Amino acid sequence: MAALGALVKKVWSIRRYLVLLCTPLVLLSVLFSLPPKEGKCLYVILLMAVYWCTEALPLSVTALLPIILFPFLSVLPASKVCPQYFLDTNFLFLSGLIMAAAIEEWNLHRRIALRILMLVGVQPARLILGMMLTTSFLSMWLSNTASTAMMLPIAMAVLKSLFGDKETSRDLKRENEESQASVHQNKLHTVPTEMQLLANVDEKDLTEEKEVTIEVSSDIQKEEEHKKNVWKGFLISIPYAASIGGTATLTGTAPNLILSGQLKSFFPGCDVVNFGSWFVFAFPLMLLFLLFGWLWISFLYGCISLSWRKKKSEIRADAEARARTVIRDDYRKLGPIKFAEQAVFVLFCLFAILLFSRDPKFIPGWASLFTPGFVTDAVTGVTIVTILFFFPSKKPSLKWWFDLKAPNTENQPLLTWRKAQESVPWNIILLLGGGFAMAKGCEESGLSVWIGGQLDPLENLPPAVAVILITAVIALFTEFASNTATIIIFLPVLAELAIRLKVHPLYLMIPGTIGCSFAFMLPVSTPPNSIAFASGHLLVKDMARTGLLMNLMGVLFLSLAINTWATSIFQLGSFPDWANIHSENTTLLVDVQNVTLNSMSKL
Repeated sequence: MAALGALVKKVWSIRRYLVLLCTPLVLLSVLFSLPPKEGKCLYVILLMAVYWCTEALPLSVTALLPIILFPFLSVLPASKVCPQYFLDTNFLFLSGLIMAAAIEEWNLHRRIALRILMLVGVQPARLILGMMLTTSFLSMWLSNTASTAMMLPIAMAVLKSLFGDKETSRDLKRENEESQASVHQNKLHTVPTEMQLLANVDEKDLTEEKEVTIEVSSDIQKEEEHKKNVWKGFLISIPYAASIGGTATLTGTAPNLILSGQLKSFFPGCDVVNFGSWFVFAFPLMLLFLLFGWLWISFLYGCISLSWRKKKSEIRADAEARARTVIRDDYRKLGPIKFAEQAVFVLFCLFAILLFSRDPKFIPGWASLFTPGFVTDAVTGVTIVTILFFFPSKKPSLKWWFDLKAPNTENQPLLTWRKAQESVPWNIILLLGGGFAMAKGCEESGLSVWIGGQLDPLENLPPAVAVILITAVIALFTEFASNTATIIIFLPVLAELAIRLKVHPLYLMIPGTIGCSFAFMLPVSTPPNSIAFASGHLLVKDMARTGLLMNLMGVLFLSLAINTWATSIFQLGSFPDWANIHSENTTLLVDVQNVTLNSMSKL
C-alpha cells in the first residue's frame, strides 16, 4: 500500500510532463477524422486548449504554438501567422498598460482611491460601496489584477482600524472564553470584553459589570460574528468589482480586445465596435451590475440592517471614527499633489476623451477629419503614451534659461522605459497574439465553416434563449479556465452560430465576451479572486455562495442589455451586409469542398 502511495506521488509530481507528452498523441485521431486542413487546425486548437486549461506550459508560451505548428502542418505560412501577434489591437492594449504604469509610478491611483473613500463615509456598507466604485473605476484602465492588488492593502488597513487585527481579535475571543469558563466555575456573572476595550476598568466598573446578565455574552458573540462577516464582505467585494469594472472599456480586459481583433479577422467590414461605442454600451451595464452586486454583498454579510432605526453601539461608532482617521492620515501622507500627478491625470483624461470621441457612431468623431480608415484607436493610444516618455515630471522654470549658474541637471520624464519594461505584463500581448493567430487559422483553413456545419441542431433555437445559454455556459467554463483562453476558443464558434441563426454576429459574440469576465465562484477562476483568497480570511464556500448569485445576476443583466440599449448602439436588429458577405464566402467554400470531395470519391 505504501509503495502504491509513493507511485501515485511520483506520477503526480510529473503530471505536467505527462500532459505535455500524452496530449499530442491522444489528439492524433482528430487529424484523421476531418478533412486534412481543418483537422490539422482543430488539432492545434485542441492542443492549445488542453495546455491552457491545465497550464502544462505558461499561458503565453502556449500562445506561441501557432508560430510552430501552423507552418509545420501546412495550415498557414509563417508570414501570415507572425503578424497576428502585433495587430493594431495589441498596440491599443499596450498603450493602456503603459498609461497604467505611469499612474502607478506617481501613486495617482492611491490618491483617487483614498479620496473616494473619504467621500463615501466609513459605515461598513458605504465603505464597501466606496471600495467597489474605486476598484471598478481603476479596473477600467488598469488590469484587474493590478487594481485588486492595489486596493487590498487599503482595505486591510481600514479593516484593522475598524476591528483591530484579526489575530488579536481571535486572542481576545480565546481569553474571553477562558475567563467565562473560570467565571462559571466560581458561579459569577460574565464580564463583557467590549467594556474593557473602551475604558480602564476600575473596581466600581467591575462591581457594576457583575450585575449584568449572562445575555450580554450572546451580544458579544453577535458582535464578533458581525466583525467577521464585514471583514469577508470587504475582501470579497474587491475582486468582484475588478472583474465587473474591466468590462466597461475596450482596454479594460483582454477578452474585450480579443473580440475587437477577431471581428477584424472574421468580418473585415465590421466597424461598429470601437472604444466609444463599447463604452456607451458597457458602462451602464457595469453600473447596474455594480449596484446590485453591492446590495447583495452588503445584505449577505450583514452590512445593511433591516432595522434602519437601530441605535449604533458605542463600539461601532468608535471603530468608524478610527477608520476615518486612518483614511485621512493615509491621504495626508501623500502630501500635496505633485506636478507629475497633475500631468499624468491630464494625459489620462486626454487619453480617455480622445479614444471615446474618435468615432462614437452616434455623432461624427474627430477621426472624420482624416482619411477614413487610417486613424484607429491604437494610433490615439500610442500618441498619448509617447508623451509620457519626454514630458518632464517637475514643473519647468523659465528662470533656468536665464540663470547661467543654474545646475544642468536632466529632468526626469513622467515615465522611463525601464519602468515601463518592469510594469507592463508583456505576456498578455503574446496571449492576445496567440488568440488572433488561432482565429486566422480557423478562417484560412475552413475550420470555422466546418464548425458551422455542426451547429445545424441549434438553428431552431430562439436568439434570446441562445444569449442566455451562451453566457451561462461560458461563465461556467471560465470558472475553471483562463477567461482569455476561453474567449479565444468560443468566439469562432459563436460567429458561425450567429450566421446559422441569421442574427447579427455581435448579438452572440458580445454576451460571450463579457460572460468570460463573470467568474465569481472559485478562487482559481481569476487572478483577483486568487489574490483576495490568499489573504487567509475567505473560505471557498464564502466565494461559492456569494458568487453563485453574482453569476446569475450577470447572465440576466447581460441578456437585458443586449436586448435593449445594445440593439440601437450596434444595430443588432438586422443581419448586416458585412456578415452577408462572409456568409456568401462561406457557402462558396463549402461548395468547393463538396465538389473536391466528390471528384476524389469518383477517382
